[in-house]
Amino acid sequence: MKSKIYIPLIIAICLLSCKNDKSQTTQKAETATKPWMLGFEKTTINPIMTADSSFVFTDPINDTVVQWQKADVFNPGAIVRNDTVFMLFRAEDNPEAILGGRTSRIGLAYSLDGIHFTKHPKPVLYPDKDEFNEWDYPGGIEDPRVVETPEGTYIMLYTSWNKDVARLSSATSKDLKSWTKQGPVFENVHNGKFLDIWSKSGSIVTELIDGRLKAKKINGKYLMYWGELFVNLAQSENGVDWEPLLEDTGELLHVFKPSLNEFDSHLTEPGPPAIYTENGILLLYNGKNLSGEGATTKVPEGTYCGGQVLFDKNDPTKVLERLETPFICPDLPHEITGQYKAGTTFIEGLVYFKNKWFLYYGTADSMVGLAVKEE
Repeated sequence: MKSKIYIPLIIAICLLSCKNDKSQTTQKAETATKPWMLGFEKTTINPIMTADSSFVFTDPINDTVVQWQKADVFNPGAIVRNDTVFMLFRAEDNPEAILGGRTSRIGLAYSLDGIHFTKHPKPVLYPDKDEFNEWDYPGGIEDPRVVETPEGTYIMLYTSWNKDVARLSSATSKDLKSWTKQGPVFENVHNGKFLDIWSKSGSIVTELIDGRLKAKKINGKYLMYWGELFVNLAQSENGVDWEPLLEDTGELLHVFKPSLNEFDSHLTEPGPPAIYTENGILLLYNGKNLSGEGATTKVPEGTYCGGQVLFDKNDPTKVLERLETPFICPDLPHEITGQYKAGTTFIEGLVYFKNKWFLYYGTADSMVGLAVKEE
């Protein structure tokens, strides 16, 4: 009986693997003709991080001990500090709760090789009895993306989830362990017009300087690609408080949109911090396939794959090229099971380490995966 139960899963995995083989072949061909893109291959060790119920933490809101990463660990940001990779990952506590119903906290881990990580025992950012509680609780703090400023301050952009409206928020740190919350990034602009809109996924433009990605100011301001359904653009003087770019009508300016009948037919959501290069500004993003009309048959419906798009560095609102084939898709068994069974390779952390690019991603909203680009 067991073999019959698992036959559909095995067939599904094989089909996805075949599609992935074709995708990798196409990707390598596109890399040869598109020098601006980055090509990655998943590591043999995958996933590289999983949930662990042995880690406990006293929740300051309820004053109860919780197994803060018992359910899932996924969607990590990453940064290099002192020749070490530090990962800030999203952890969820209650495996019995439905998707979106758990409380998320941000954990910290470090690695000397970029693959094997040691976790800090307590979360470093979480809902608390503070002025941000109305935005952070009960859903928690989700999906961190981390950059370093030229002055050495670390900025984390994350989603505050009160189970009503998702709000893009920021926090700052000097050591990656102690974080100061700064609140929703759009709180103080346009008379609060965008404070209560659904906002997520802030990808600050960075530049590779002396082997490390650092936030880059363009014409005196930091830039951030952000959004979920569409990619929007915002600017900031301090990297904490942001001003969205608008159309003449006063509505948000969409600089990149989904493509019907393609892998990103449903949404285009920014991934790790964007990179300023000689060819343009490279944004790695998460594309989701629609379900039903408008979806592509190249990947399963509802699947999240990774894409790449190049913006004009002289006009960051202008798209120069888009990679037509996703460069990473769920094809490993743990990437098409778990909390999000439609399949997810949700890219979010990117570092340059030991002369390689390390790309960290969430798998099925349950674990952390890794893909590497060799030099």
